[in-house]
Amino acid sequence: MLEDAYKLGISADPVQVDRYLALLQRLIVALPFGEWHPVIEGREVSCSVRLQRAGHLLGSAYVECDICYPGREPSSRVVFSGDLGAPCNPLLQAVKSPERADTLVLESTYGDRLHSGRSDRQMQLEAAIDRALADSGTVLIPAFSLGRTQELLYEIEDILHRKQLSPEQGGVAEADPLALDWTRLPIILDSPLAQRITQVYGELHAYWNAEARQRLGEGRAPLGFGQLVCIDTHARHQQVVNYLKSTGRPAIVIAGNGMCSGGRIVNYLKAMLGDSRHEVMFVGYQAKGTPGAVIQASEGAEGFVQIDLDGQMYEIHAKVVTLAGYSGHADQDGLVKFVEGIPYAPREVVLVHGEQRAKEALKRQLEQRLAQLSRPMGIFIAQ
Repeated sequence: MLEDAYKLGISADPVQVDRYLALLQRLIVALPFGEWHPVIEGREVSCSVRLQRAGHLLGSAYVECDICYPGREPSSRVVFSGDLGAPCNPLLQAVKSPERADTLVLESTYGDRLHSGRSDRQMQLEAAIDRALADSGTVLIPAFSLGRTQELLYEIEDILHRKQLSPEQGGVAEADPLALDWTRLPIILDSPLAQRITQVYGELHAYWNAEARQRLGEGRAPLGFGQLVCIDTHARHQQVVNYLKSTGRPAIVIAGNGMCSGGRIVNYLKAMLGDSRHEVMFVGYQAKGTPGAVIQASEGAEGFVQIDLDGQMYEIHAKVVTLAGYSGHADQDGLVKFVEGIPYAPREVVLVHGEQRAKEALKRQLEQRLAQLSRPMGIFIAQ
């Protein structure tokens, strides 16, 4: 991820990139989960850190800091949550609360809302793909390369697996030779970075949750199934865009970036936004001012809607849909449960990393819930 960011934001010169990667290799220290690691060992103060699974991305962690002052017992425990994950991610082990936290610095990204369940979102995804098949159109899914893409592939593989087992699917081609059934639907992953990350996710399957590992044991390939088509070169990417635009063949395209502000998804949008057969499916938050937010706001709109892509205006006639429940962050209920699950209640909770209304809503919910449990603590909002 850092290599990709360096190439995009600083320099793509191979010599500079190699020098930067060599620096990273010298600086990065790999730590196992659940083991204390000394950071400061001094006469006046010492500090050790321990990483615990955060359930947000593969390898993501929240950080426990144990601070000791000579002659003063017990130590002070400060926990930084970082981004906590939603419990329904099929590839990650669920987050567990720390055993202790005197001070908890807690994220609040979705402190004012609840996510829909995993079964609901998969049903919505399946229904959207069914619509695309019926309309002979392409489903365009702007997705972040890390985390969201792998989650989508996992769920699409499950839908395809169920469809192939369904007796109705076997008769589709016989009933209508021109009909395209699910077993022939191409799933196009058009993002070199997402392909590299997906490969790493596959190599680290020992860290998946039990359900995902069981699928591997059954001989399935959740991230590398037969209908998955990976596009690497830019020339091949342009060929696929032109082919789908001219033929109207149904397909699912997952491409970066997630907010349509750059990357290969932009070329697909330019080619297909003006055609009502196609559908743009959003599975993540769209920041205000981004092209993704503008397209998302056109969902259900009637009349003339345009968007500026690379300085040129394009009309939006494609269908637009937003699927809830694909956030990688814990929702309000998940954040409250993270606090409730700490056996020894924190003296204080500091809410960070969220919009003001999300912080305030989470603060009210925490105060209400902790009062019911007779576990008073100070809850503060970082400004």
